[in-house]
Amino acid sequence: MRLVETRLLEGPNVYRLEPVVKLEFAVGKRRTFYGQRDPGRHALVWLGASVPARAWPDGVGAVAAWIRRLRIEHGEGRQGLAVHRSSDPGHWIVTFPWVGAERALTLAEAAVALVGREVSPSRAAQLTGAQQRLLDRWNARLAEARATPPTWIRDTERRIPIASISGTNGKSTVTRLITHILMLGGRHIGTTTSDGVLVDERMVEPGDWTGPGGAQQVLARRDVDVAVLETARGGIVLRGVGYESNDASILTNISSDHLDLQGIHTLPELAEVKATICRITRPDGWVVLNADDPLVAAVARRVRARVALFTLGGRGSRAVRRHRAAGGRAYLVHGGVIVEADGETEREIVEVARVPITIGGLARHNVANALAAAAGARGLGATIAQVRDGLTDFAPSAERSPGRLNLFRLGARVVIVDFAHNEAGLSALLDVAEGIAAGAAARAAPITAIIGTAGDRPDDTLRGIGRIAASRAQRVAIKETLKYLRGRTAESVVGELLAGVKAAGVPAGDVPVYRSETEALQAELKGVAGAVVNGGRPDAQRVIVLMCHEEREEVFELLSSLGARPVDVGSELTSLVPRLQGRPRRA
Repeated sequence: MRLVETRLLEGPNVYRLEPVVKLEFAVGKRRTFYGQRDPGRHALVWLGASVPARAWPDGVGAVAAWIRRLRIEHGEGRQGLAVHRSSDPGHWIVTFPWVGAERALTLAEAAVALVGREVSPSRAAQLTGAQQRLLDRWNARLAEARATPPTWIRDTERRIPIASISGTNGKSTVTRLITHILMLGGRHIGTTTSDGVLVDERMVEPGDWTGPGGAQQVLARRDVDVAVLETARGGIVLRGVGYESNDASILTNISSDHLDLQGIHTLPELAEVKATICRITRPDGWVVLNADDPLVAAVARRVRARVALFTLGGRGSRAVRRHRAAGGRAYLVHGGVIVEADGETEREIVEVARVPITIGGLARHNVANALAAAAGARGLGATIAQVRDGLTDFAPSAERSPGRLNLFRLGARVVIVDFAHNEAGLSALLDVAEGIAAGAAARAAPITAIIGTAGDRPDDTLRGIGRIAASRAQRVAIKETLKYLRGRTAESVVGELLAGVKAAGVPAGDVPVYRSETEALQAELKGVAGAVVNGGRPDAQRVIVLMCHEEREEVFELLSSLGARPVDVGSELTSLVPRLQGRPRRA
């Protein structure tokens, strides 16, 4: 048995809704995960479930026994120790609550060291002189250890309501939408996103602040009265949530992303981690769940708060029908209108066509995001009118929602810049591109997809991105993401993307590889590269999709220097999507 990791989780986490010490052990020979991403019930691993003591390996049981004994003897408490399975073959997790960081880590270190020297945890055991001296030394260290408390913010310490947003895709958009709705309603909002910390939509601290540090930064401010917090998987897994509870939580969807990291290999495991924000929602609060995603909808069984579902299936959604029949709240689209339903009672909010980020309903993922944001804002007390105003005023611009479905025109060409970084995100982006490219009278413009993502995605995700792009776009180009290789080589990332492209029947020789996002976009807009799919005319009608991650500002500057202008979706919808001409729009 070997120790893989000791980690302090300083707030609610997948194992417990309080700070815990996590020890991970590997038992037996080294093996790697080889299962399915969405396994059957027989193969499911529930990360937070406690394993009965009779199933513990001997070494793990001995460590657990020493932790129990030392916790009692040094005033750390008697209850709460648990052992969990991991989907990493042969890996076991031991967790226990803590109140003092240094003492808890020393206690864990002592337990591992004593088991390593085969010192029995039984108080009745006869120890050798060397074993007794070892135990005495650890007891002395524990007696002298400091006890710095966890940094999480308890309910007694916070003064403002919190909305937490998580999921695979749509987190940032939903976060910014809720912020905008509440701000137009007269409230002062502290927001965390992967772009930074914002106050009333003004950037105050750039960077990825989707972990507990960002949440605590917002909650410590005196100039905000609501916190709207994007909450990423990484922060939950590595440190825990930075506060004890929230008043509303939104879980957008679960799809393949960030798998094979920190022991998370399957979609149910990913859902279980992200659902931590729903489990800490106060009983009088609201948990907002995607009824169209079975893994998300199932979270309703594990929460204490009231549940609101949202769906793109309209009144036909079986999950929503059942929920409404029991008097539950739901958000759906009926007759082109976003509707809030409480049981059988329905209230119209706004026509989908009037919500700019939906591109007239073409961006179905943003219809879902609008439904989720409406539910979250209502859960924090926004009125129907405030939700309507916020949704209709929020445009997918580079200023208000940078890197999220930002559209530009350059002559007859339309460029879509988006943070899409996985298969689901690229598919949603290409849905929009195909709608714009379809034009009118069955005339279709070719689509170019410039793809690439971070290196910490598993091989099957990288290949899936390549396969989707090659199956749906007329031209594929690859841009390297050198700042985010995260342990891979650039050649490895490109190789897996190309494997997916080839699986879709496109020769690898037809796919150019560029060193950066700006280089890729410039080449595809100008010169020979831009003419490949247009019969020799680089400026002919075309839609170019760029998965943009590390050079967003440089890409915006390039487009501006070339004379591209941002698209005002509200006023240019029918010219952007000619097939929408003649479609009636309700006033």
